[in-house]
Amino acid sequence: MVDKIIIYQKPTCSKCRVALSLLEESGEEFESINYYEKPLTVNELRGLIQKLNLSARDILRTDEPAAYSLSTASEDEIINAMIENPDLIQRPIVVRGDKAKLCRPPETVMSFFKW
Repeated sequence: MVDKIIIYQKPTCSKCRVALSLLEESGEEFESINYYEKPLTVNELRGLIQKLNLSARDILRTDEPAAYSLSTASEDEIINAMIENPDLIQRPIVVRGDKAKLCRPPETVMSFFKW
């Protein structure tokens, strides 16, 4: 059995809406998690970062005003800031099993279909 796709998203994000639309059209079973309504824990965010094979800095939205003070922050400080302010997290993040991708551009989500 193939693992269900999980998309971590923000409904007002245009890239998230495109990725969700592609998932809906695919017929793949998926779960959508609005991490503004269901906030991530530190451990959940660390797990996502590990599956992405990236650092917290790699998924930091550096154009957000709250990110300006994080230029010399440690991994832990960035993760804690992301937990406090989810706008700092790049999105959407899509997971299937032990693999995850930051789906920017949103069409990247198509790599998760039927593997």
